[in-house]
Amino acid sequence: MAWFFADTDITTEYYTLSGEDAAHISRSLRMKVGESLTLCTPDGRRHECEIAEITRDEVTVKVIGSTVCEQEPTLRVSLYIALMKGDKIDDVIQKAVELGVTDITPFLSARCISRPDEKSLVKKLSRWQKIADNAASQSRRGIIPRVNPCIDISDIPRVAADCEKAVVFYECGGEKLRDIIPPSTRSIALITGAEGGFEEAEIEMLKASGVEVATLGKRILRAQTAPIAALCAAMLLTGNLE
Repeated sequence: MAWFFADTDITTEYYTLSGEDAAHISRSLRMKVGESLTLCTPDGRRHECEIAEITRDEVTVKVIGSTVCEQEPTLRVSLYIALMKGDKIDDVIQKAVELGVTDITPFLSARCISRPDEKSLVKKLSRWQKIADNAASQSRRGIIPRVNPCIDISDIPRVAADCEKAVVFYECGGEKLRDIIPPSTRSIALITGAEGGFEEAEIEMLKASGVEVATLGKRILRAQTAPIAALCAAMLLTGNLE
């Protein structure tokens, strides 16, 4: 069934989609009046709907039934990924959304090779959010994870302060993840580095701010592999891959 996201909670029998969603339904999917689709709302509910009307710019649906969306994990994960060369982050965002990430924040660290200017970052952010949108729909998420503007590594402890735990994955070693993340964990910030890893001073700065240092094993993972491995491990340890 086609899967879409509403901008607001649905409190009436009918809801109207416009813009790209409406065009996708009518022109790309060529759906017709009477066909069914699913709408997820910010309040964590999914609504089974039937198309009631299609115009040039809008699609109006009738809500047939509503339930709590069970697709979302119990663990809220904020993923912080260092900027990488080329389009490596594109794949990380897509896979992270499929695996259940809540939001993603790119950051600059000392060893980042990629250092786009402000104009380029704006364009990248728009593309990254569209990738997240598409991945959320494809994987039947209950929410669309947000891709946040790029920050500096020094800002991470402040931005991630609302998480129960914050963990940085260091190529030079750290604690085992199962010793850091108990099954009862409900929110966590996961931090992974660029192609050149982290400088020791950056790790010390994060540690001084309360961030725990972890390892992903004895092998050195690529920059685009580490965030996905970390996310998978966190989801498994909290029972969200069962």
